[in-house]
Amino acid sequence: AHQHGIAFLEKELAQLKLRDMSGDFRIRHMGKVHYELSELDLHSFHLPYSRISLVPNTGLQVSISNAFAEVDGDWRVKFYFMRDHGSFDFKVENVYIKINLRLGSDAEGKPTIETADCSTRISKVRVHFSGKLGWLYNLFYNAVEPTFRRILEDKVCETVARSVRRELQPYARTLPVTARIGDKVGIDYSLVASPTATAQSLDTGLKGEFFSLAQRSAVPFPPLALALPPDHNRMVYFGASSYFFNTAAFAYHAAGVLVFEITDAKIPKEADFHLNTTTFSAFIPQLEEMYPDMPMKIRLSAPSAPFLNIGPEGLTLRPVVDIQAYAILPSSKLAPLFLLSLVSNVSAVINVKSGHIVGSLQVGRMKLSLKHSDVGTFQVRMLQSIMNIYASSILLPRLNERLAEGFPLPLPDRIQLSN
Repeated sequence: AHQHGIAFLEKELAQLKLRDMSGDFRIRHMGKVHYELSELDLHSFHLPYSRISLVPNTGLQVSISNAFAEVDGDWRVKFYFMRDHGSFDFKVENVYIKINLRLGSDAEGKPTIETADCSTRISKVRVHFSGKLGWLYNLFYNAVEPTFRRILEDKVCETVARSVRRELQPYARTLPVTARIGDKVGIDYSLVASPTATAQSLDTGLKGEFFSLAQRSAVPFPPLALALPPDHNRMVYFGASSYFFNTAAFAYHAAGVLVFEITDAKIPKEADFHLNTTTFSAFIPQLEEMYPDMPMKIRLSAPSAPFLNIGPEGLTLRPVVDIQAYAILPSSKLAPLFLLSLVSNVSAVINVKSGHIVGSLQVGRMKLSLKHSDVGTFQVRMLQSIMNIYASSILLPRLNERLAEGFPLPLPDRIQLSN
């Protein structure tokens, strides 16, 4: 950013337009001299040495030293009845520019950047005049040089402020404050406060909150405070509390996405069984009598959003899943059979890939209980193994397939993460 910014500023400064100058100065005991400078052309401006640094509680400071520029043009002088004209070359050397950039946020939660302060100091100006009145040039230079120096110093800071306003500010606003995830859910990445500069880092607090696109409702739990990383070995760090992941669960649940339906067509061939009443009659004998040899549908849903915990052992969930079984009648209507509750220990692994947060889940021990039955009583534990197969071979791969697609990190344009 530093390299590209300086290259852009150098290009902008080289396009400075300087207005014509005119004025009078007096020669002691001789009278008044009128001068004019016209066709001023600044044809180069070089910024060979620069550095960017953090300014605590403000933002960034750009310091440029030993910059130099060249200006040429025409001059004209009138002194009593004498007139002279010619061309000149200004060489402006040892230019020092200091720019302070204040970082903030607007009402939309987008970052803002503005010039808090700019100062330019020109240490040396050398000039070469061509013309006939050689004795007049030194006097002419002494009259023109302070005015020219002041004008150029002001013009440099005007250009800096304009470049920040036209280029840097619009670029800062490319940081996405919302990201759409499919057609159901989005993420709110708006800034919750202005970025904070310290001596070592620039820290930006983002909301990091998932929401349902259909209807945004208040999250029923507060965000957690995040601690800054103790080390600074990497250029960029992203921190996410359990709030980020739990608002995802809340949003997906509110959007009705945490519902999965399984029919026989979705059973892997290697499972070597079918989803029908004949298979389940081995565990629930009355099914064969009530609904003989009929296909079945299983509907899995979360009665409440699952919550993730971050602890020393890693990321863990303990989701509760309702399992409603139906028989599919010849008329295609569904006949409810039984409703089970499944509780399981789930561990999560989080990673970053191509600017996305990605994850995967692993299911631990499951516990089944009967919530309601439309086919009489039966031993739930007999279904434990078959439900383990459904969860591990059908439900889990579908969840992990979605998690592998990931969720985009908030990155400005042209920024890529590596290593």
